Amino acid sequence: MTLNLYSTMTRKKEVFVPLTEGQVRMYVCGPTVYDYIHIGNARPLIFFDVVRRYLEFSGYAVTFIVNFTDVDDKLIRKSEQTGISVPELANKYIKQFFVDTEGLGVRQATVHPRVTNDMTDIIEYIEQLVAKKLAYESAGDVYFRTAMFPEYGKLSKQNTDELQFGIRVEVDERKEDERDFVLWKKAKPGEISWSSPWGDGRPGWHIECSAMARKYLGDTLDIHGGGHDLQFPHHECEVAQSESLTGKPLANYWMHNGYIHIKSEKMSKSLGNGINVSQMLERYRAEAVRYFVLSTHYRNPLNFSEETMEQATHAVERIETCVANVKHRLASSSSTEVAGSSAYRQRLAAILQVFRDKMDDDINTADAITAIFDWVAETNHLLHSEQLAHADLVESLETFTRMNEVLGLAQTETNELLDEEVDALIVERNEARQQKNWARADEIRDLLSEQGILLEDTPQGLRWRRK
Repeated sequence: MTLNLYSTMTRKKEVFVPLTEGQVRMYVCGPTVYDYIHIGNARPLIFFDVVRRYLEFSGYAVTFIVNFTDVDDKLIRKSEQTGISVPELANKYIKQFFVDTEGLGVRQATVHPRVTNDMTDIIEYIEQLVAKKLAYESAGDVYFRTAMFPEYGKLSKQNTDELQFGIRVEVDERKEDERDFVLWKKAKPGEISWSSPWGDGRPGWHIECSAMARKYLGDTLDIHGGGHDLQFPHHECEVAQSESLTGKPLANYWMHNGYIHIKSEKMSKSLGNGINVSQMLERYRAEAVRYFVLSTHYRNPLNFSEETMEQATHAVERIETCVANVKHRLASSSSTEVAGSSAYRQRLAAILQVFRDKMDDDINTADAITAIFDWVAETNHLLHSEQLAHADLVESLETFTRMNEVLGLAQTETNELLDEEVDALIVERNEARQQKNWARADEIRDLLSEQGILLEDTPQGLRWRRK
């Protein structure tokens, strides 16, 4: 099966064919850094991290760009409220962004451009639009002539004749057309600003991404991604200004993830119901957060609750327990053993193929996760029946690792005790108790607990199991 991606532009799945064979150019809109990122922001970060990983898994070389909007109305307002300069605020939240994304297991992009670092390119982009009469200056502001792009609305399928002006589109008497959007904003007294042919000011939101995408990836991208809420007006305006200027598609595939809901409301900073990623990671493991995000198809809404997070945590623990058991058995097995079960090896190949098929079907992580649990069920069954030889165990770990390198659902680097080490410690603890050496017995009990070993008294005697 070949990779198929649902494109927002066509509203259907399309066979993925990159512009350059073996290479992918991918741009995802990053945060406006006026606050800490919350779990709603983390959904596109985690999902598009997985898209990138799967493209690399499939053999592509990926150039991945995630920008920072580090000058904006929200940053300026926060600067006025706090007395901290816009650059200082941006630096603070960008630093925390990297802490949070590393905590989530999200890899850094190839480049994380910042608006303030690419101001020259943004101004030059606006100059080109003005030179082609696609934009005009009005009282120090510069606006895009939306009427010059008859296809405006084609991405979001928005009927621009029915727009609610003043709600979703700014109304300004300086505009030639109510639909026109700002490319350059004249600075108000005391605001941070840059010099331009139209006076001191700063860029509008939409032009920033068009300019940065073009600078780092060229006129046409393979994939442009972001949250569902960016379809209009942000991405729609990007399409209009970029395609009017270059005469080429801005992106061949548009991917948008759904919202995260909490108490039936979209999670967002404006509603004040966001849960910061740093807060989430204090309560839940990164692997559980990733599982939660990836357990629902990316285009569908995702509902956050304590119950769903508990389920995610238990699911991750189940996966990791199986991985640990394979590693323990592998450590005690011999590479000179017989080749093992060819049937199991064939089953592993089939599981990996199911994983590929589900990921090839519009990055369906929810169904791809079922392949991992197929691996868990098959492997646990054979572990319990003592039917896995050394070669089987090696193949088993390699199969799981390949899937996990894409989804990042399990922590596989562990320092857990081997089964025989646990058995030896339990024997030592029993001897200490018989000798009334309670200190040593307690010490061993605590060590086992720290290693996730649960001791249980049963009618058949003391048993142990991993958490």
